Amino acid sequence: MHVFITGATGLIGSAVTAELLSAGHTVTALTRSDASRAKAVAAGADTVDGGITDLDTLREVATRADGVIHLAFGNDFSSPEALMQNIADETAALDTLGDALIGTGKPLVTVSGTPWVEGRLSTEEDPLPLDGPVGGRGQTVNRVLALSEQGVRSNAIRLPRTVHNEGDGGFAGLLTQRARQTGVAGYPGDGTQRWPAVHALDAAVLFRLALERGAAGSAWHAVADEADTVADIAAVIGRRLGLPVESLPTEDFGPIGPVFAMDQPSSSARTRAELGWEPTHPSLLADLETLQP
Repeated sequence: MHVFITGATGLIGSAVTAELLSAGHTVTALTRSDASRAKAVAAGADTVDGGITDLDTLREVATRADGVIHLAFGNDFSSPEALMQNIADETAALDTLGDALIGTGKPLVTVSGTPWVEGRLSTEEDPLPLDGPVGGRGQTVNRVLALSEQGVRSNAIRLPRTVHNEGDGGFAGLLTQRARQTGVAGYPGDGTQRWPAVHALDAAVLFRLALERGAAGSAWHAVADEADTVADIAAVIGRRLGLPVESLPTEDFGPIGPVFAMDQPSSSARTRAELGWEPTHPSLLADLETLQP
């Protein structure tokens, strides 16, 4: 299968690209810089210049592909307005990719976060939030899954709070970055809130499985660790970096502070049963042990 991937050279995208190539698929990566282009070529992928706001490029390449995996998302979380713009850009991109595949039966795999459910692990059957800081993203993913009624084999991989590799990535990676900048391994609230996590290489396998045989209109949970407490995550970060560990006000973490403060454990039982997915790489807490001061 020839697969078009947006976000192909990020932490997750690099793992997905390598997984697809090792399974015998070919890849065209959307790249917007010399560095990302060189990285994709070195991995064995073809490239096309552009970003997710280049809608004509997205439409053209998706039309030629046998399937599409969308991973790109803006990295500006400096304000609520910036986050809203990231979501708006992604929405326009997915609308374009979906339109290009209507009536073809080809797969379109997109991404979201795992949902929040009070008092228990969320499951694949639980709906995504449609309001709040990331509600717009949930609305967009629902539109993508609804394309299953228009001849698109659409799937959504719900990623947990942290997708990690060698101690980097996801919300735990953001806590690490902040700790290095401020000299304190901080966490919001009392630290009892729980985050799910997955190693990027395990998540990549799930993207491939969904691309190859995910049923149209399905959502899957890329969850290996169901419920690491944020205090435990910060404790490892602080110990590895030689920094004090402290609870900090939620507002200290900027516009995504309220998301950081949420308790959001999650299960992947149905995903494992139906797609045969089984994580094999290190857990988040074990992976954070590789951090260097």
